[in-house]
Amino acid sequence: MKMLNNINFKIVLFLLFGFTITGCTNLDEEVFSEITEDSFVPAEEDIVALSASAYTPLRYIMGWQGLFDLQEESADIFVTPTRPNGWDDGGVYKRMHFHTWNETQWQPRNTWITCFNGINNINRVISQLESGDLPVSAEQANAVIAEMRGVRALYYSILLDTHGNVPILEDFSDEIPQQRSRQEVYDFVVSELNSVIPELTETVDQSTYGRLTKWGTYQLLARVYLNAEVYTGTAQWEKSLEASNQIINSGKYSLDSNYSNIFTTENQNSPEIVFAVPYDYIYATEWSQHMKMLLPSHRDVFNMQAQPWGGSSANPQFIDSYEEGDLRLENTWLMGDQLDADTGEVLFTLINEIPSIYESDGTDGFRCKKYNIEAGATGSLSNDFPYFRYTDVLMMKAEALLRIGNSAEAAEIVSEVRSRSFDNPEVATVTGEELEGDTTFEYGTLDENGNIEDPGDQSPVQYGRFLDELGWEFAAEARRRTDLIRFGVYQTKNWFNHVPQGDHTTLFPIGLEELNTNTNLQQNPGY
Repeated sequence: MKMLNNINFKIVLFLLFGFTITGCTNLDEEVFSEITEDSFVPAEEDIVALSASAYTPLRYIMGWQGLFDLQEESADIFVTPTRPNGWDDGGVYKRMHFHTWNETQWQPRNTWITCFNGINNINRVISQLESGDLPVSAEQANAVIAEMRGVRALYYSILLDTHGNVPILEDFSDEIPQQRSRQEVYDFVVSELNSVIPELTETVDQSTYGRLTKWGTYQLLARVYLNAEVYTGTAQWEKSLEASNQIINSGKYSLDSNYSNIFTTENQNSPEIVFAVPYDYIYATEWSQHMKMLLPSHRDVFNMQAQPWGGSSANPQFIDSYEEGDLRLENTWLMGDQLDADTGEVLFTLINEIPSIYESDGTDGFRCKKYNIEAGATGSLSNDFPYFRYTDVLMMKAEALLRIGNSAEAAEIVSEVRSRSFDNPEVATVTGEELEGDTTFEYGTLDENGNIEDPGDQSPVQYGRFLDELGWEFAAEARRRTDLIRFGVYQTKNWFNHVPQGDHTTLFPIGLEELNTNTNLQQNPGY
């Protein structure tokens, strides 16, 4: 079990009752057998339990129509077409693919709700600590508050990316919160992260696993700086490079020698996970993406207890972009004959073809296998989600170097990352000139035979070859939309059945219910 939020009995007892009532009438009696307010001294596990509510909402990342779907369904790697067993669902997946969502679309609303649930939980913990309601020392309180502010900035970094113009809540107030501009939200996130980094732990072991340390906070800061030009109009490549170097120079992390180890069920020991969201099939059951991707008959392929639903698959154009010899293709995607786990017979065959988002067979399209499916798997996996991993640190450094004109050093880093996914070292090596070149992804809408029907904008993508590297390395890690926007692809290129709908789609609409609840909110432009 990889849980950080098993609430300690002592802290629950105290928070619920404050102190234990005994049958004695002498209220000054010294009590030896019960925990009282004066005698309770919180241990480290109590502090962890106290902060657990801040992290719990993050588990919805891999939940139904959560952040994963928001980032991937709107991008160019995944598509969920209508299947013989359904998957039209009132057009919800088509709207994500076409970028024709509205203010009632669940994926953006779920992300908004998830983030503000986390923010409210954090503000409650901070309020309790600052008011002295909890029996912790000043040193303990300061450490927890710094960690909570970092996690709150994490939630705001998600909202900064998805909705942009959102309220900033730092405490509990009866006043209706005011909407802030995307620039103000960016400034808040950067200020909070820089403020708390000196206060956060540098320890990297099981006691800090699943918690935001100094290094995870540096990685969040590097990622925000990497996208600063999108958020504010002003690039911050050097600052992203500086934050990335802090993690690299710490020596705390390294590339995992085996790519698949990062995504196994017991992946908590991978040397490259900087910050993970822990899941457990009994106690933290929000991981349901495998049910959305795998076919019903995959139950027999993996000896699963649950029967998946068979919706999402890979866009054939993305599969075709992989280089020959790239082991990440077979490590990420199920393809070809699918065999019965017990008999070895071929149950069905997955093909790299999808005629249309409006109609497809169940076996059309390769399915994601990046996250290991254990025998006996249920409707929820126990794989921890690697929200931040060391490869991303290296690739952020490489991108920053590339964009400030040091493509040769960037190529050395990318070649190092590629080396574990190619048997031939020469093939794994790339040059700066290659990374500066156009993408190898053949953009354009497809006809029913998989041929380019409408090429759309065919102008070269600056550093498009590097964008390809991000796709191959980080496919199915809930980030593709953000990367496409930064490279100018999301709002300009055609893919599968998608045609661009305009620059306004780089932000999602604020939900109708949220607008009705808070009259200070104004809808994002274009909606």
